[in-house]
Amino acid sequence: MAFHRIKDFDPDYQNHFDHRDVVGYSLYSGNDKIGSVDDLLVDDEGRFRYLVINTGAWIFGKKVLLPIGQSRIDYNAERVFVNGLTREQVEALPEFTNENAVDYDYEERVRNSYRSTVANRGVSQPMTADTSDRHSYHYDRDADLYGMNDRDHQNLRLYEERLIANKQRQKTGEVVVGKRVETERAHVEIPLEKERVVIERSTPTDAGQVTPGAAAFNEGEVVRMEVYEETPDVRKEAFVREQVNVRKVVDHDTVTTEDEIRREELDLDTQGRPVMERPNQTPGERI
Repeated sequence: MAFHRIKDFDPDYQNHFDHRDVVGYSLYSGNDKIGSVDDLLVDDEGRFRYLVINTGAWIFGKKVLLPIGQSRIDYNAERVFVNGLTREQVEALPEFTNENAVDYDYEERVRNSYRSTVANRGVSQPMTADTSDRHSYHYDRDADLYGMNDRDHQNLRLYEERLIANKQRQKTGEVVVGKRVETERAHVEIPLEKERVVIERSTPTDAGQVTPGAAAFNEGEVVRMEVYEETPDVRKEAFVREQVNVRKVVDHDTVTTEDEIRREELDLDTQGRPVMERPNQTPGERI
């Protein structure tokens, strides 16, 4: 099983400890300070499994793992207590570093050290787990190592995840409607009229003698005729060729999504036959 540092798994992990940061608490065995809490490790489901202990007070620079069930957290004194842990045990524990692979074999070395501590305290519950098949091991087999209770871990809270549906409005694109001017060469045909003067000279058919005195020879006599022609008059005028209307329409759609959510359940570790109840409990209801 993979483990995660508490800050990587949940940046707001202080909420599990009444907004107090257990990381940095001093670690005591009886009245002796033996180190401090350097980090916490949780599994893929977010369950607390180990405290990372810096044993600088005993062995400078060495870090070891302490199963969460072996600790007692005193939030008022900002201390974590562990009973019966000796310097010899710390020396025998495998060192924990960032490069360590916390696999089954590594955990077994850690567990075996603390199992002997629990056995020395006279715990009636058998502490030797069946390790014949590493794939069948579960932490419930070592409840005294990993179990948590209200006395020693009273401020731990149970959480569950819920899917919260919300919508965010974000810009996905933009449509720009503009105009540009294109130039092309146009041709137009204009029929034009042009006048010209035609002078025709001919001999009259009734040519004869003119009565004496009737002919007047006037020098400078002229005939005027105005000549016109049409010239093209071309100009440009603007007309509305097309009208464009731009508007938006809203399309509606429904998206369905699903994900896995987690929920923390309370583990009760009892010995003997204690009577437990809670206020407003229905008879037969499970605590």
